[in-house]
Formats: sequence, structure tokens, C-alpha cells
Amino acid sequence: MGTHLERIWLCIKNALPKSARTCIWLLKIILPISLLVRLLEYSGWLAEISGFLSPLFSLVGLPGETAIIFITSTFGPLYAPIALITSMSLGLREATILAIMCLVSHNLIVESSIQAKTGSSFWGMTILRLTMSFLIAFTLNLVLPEWSGQTVGKALAATQDTSLKEVLILWITGSMSVIITILLIVTGLMILHNVLDEFRLMKKLSDLFAPLMKIFGLPRDAAFLWLVGNVVGLAYGGAIMVEQMQLKKLTQKEGHLLNHHLAVSHSLLEDTVIFVAIGIPALWILGTRLLFAIAVVWGRRLYNFIYSRNVIKRPLEG
Repeated sequence: MGTHLERIWLCIKNALPKSARTCIWLLKIILPISLLVRLLEYSGWLAEISGFLSPLFSLVGLPGETAIIFITSTFGPLYAPIALITSMSLGLREATILAIMCLVSHNLIVESSIQAKTGSSFWGMTILRLTMSFLIAFTLNLVLPEWSGQTVGKALAATQDTSLKEVLILWITGSMSVIITILLIVTGLMILHNVLDEFRLMKKLSDLFAPLMKIFGLPRDAAFLWLVGNVVGLAYGGAIMVEQMQLKKLTQKEGHLLNHHLAVSHSLLEDTVIFVAIGIPALWILGTRLLFAIAVVWGRRLYNFIYSRNVIKRPLEG
């Protein structure tokens, strides 16, 4: 027992320096972005941007200024969009739709590049994720309840009497809760990853999830890589996924199917925790992503079936 405790303590000690470096890196991104949003709001430019993009985003039930958050999410990790969401005052319904759009399409360049190394097209995965973001948002806008009175984030009520000093004070106080949240979540996830690796639990856990692969439309052998993609994420788990594909643990066709699922639903642990921390309902995050990921895979399988039938039929007809 003592040995196990020592190993866990070692995992914690090893995680803390990595966590500190990661948090500092994240805060260098998050704090300037959140300050920029406050200043844009104060200057009135955010309202101008909102008016320009409002027609497009109104189709999915979102105000125009949320386009900035979605576009930001496509270029990097989710912490910067979260800082932006907490800098605005959005209804819980709108914040949930926006959160899921960001969850599907964040960090596109990095993650689509990783998927390209595991048997899929970079542009195919990028277009799939962007398309699914808007399709899911459009669907949620039809089915989500109103949740009237519930909001996420605190925006500055900008008036002519509002001083720049008040804007900065609001930014500092609002940022404190974001900083504390990030420190706790990143440290906790780093420790968890180290413990899973130290005790070699990933393989054991993947065996538990193997029966679910049939429902997902995936081969049973995809369970380990599915778990990697959902516990560690595509960016951090990319090396493991590339290695497993090179070892032929899955065929290229099977890897392509798995990538269709992971394009919509990956990093379920970390992504869910960080959005729940700002008030987004976990059930809607998990349920929505999994259901649409399953639909995408079965849709792809149907396409493959129809295509293969047509290919076989053409020589026979000829």
C-alpha cells in the first residue's frame, strides 16, 4: 500500500511543474484576450462587429459578437474562448450552443494535422468539424429550453459615464475566478494523466469501453484509441494515436471511421470539466457530442456501403 501511495505522490510531484508551465502559458493567452474584449466592449467596436455578423449567427440562435469567440476557438485551445465567454453576459442557452460549437471546432489546424497522420484528410476533417459545428448549433437552437434568467459571464454595461478605470477593475476581478479555475483544472488533469500512465490503467479502462464500440459504429479494437482521444485529447494524445496506427492496431479504413467520431467528440474529460466550471450543463455537452458523433460514423458507414455496392455493380454492368 505504501508503495502505491509513494507512486501517487510521485505522480503529483511530477505533475506540478508541468501544470505550472501550462498554466503560465495559458494565462499569457487568456488574460490579454479577455482584456481586449473588455476594451472592445467599452469602445463600442464589439457592437459594430455584432451588427455585421448578426445575420449569420442568428440562424443558430446566437448574437453576432459571439462570432469572435467561435473564430478564436478554431485557432487554439479552449481556454481562450472560455475567457471570452466569461467576459460577456450570455444567457445559459446561448452559452451552451456556443460552447458546443467551440468544442467541435477548436484547435483545428493542430488537431486536423494529427488526424491526417492517422489515415484521414486534413481538409476533410476540417470541413467536417466546421460543418458539424453549425449543424449541431442549428439543431440545439430548435430543441434547447429557454432557461430564462440564467446567464454565464459578466459583461460590462458600457455607458458614457463608465471610466476606463472601472473597465480595468472589472477585468481584474473577472479574471481572478478564471485564473483559479484554470489552476485547479489543469493541475487535476495533469495528476490524473500521470496516475493513469504510472499504473498502466489506460489499457484496462479501454477493455471496459470496448462493448460500446459496436454502438458507436466502430471496431472493438478502436477502444484504446477512442479512450486516448477522450481522456488525453487529440493534441496531447496525437503521438500515441500515430504510433498505434503505425503498428497496424487498426486498418486505415477503421482509423478513418474513428477520426469521424473523434472529430465531433473528443477530450470528453477535460473539455467537459472546463465548461461545467463556468456553468454549462454537463449532460448537454456529453449527450450532444456523443449522439452526433455516432450519427456521423453510421452516416459514413452507410456512404461506404453504398459506394462499395456501386463500384462492384459497374464492372458487372459493363
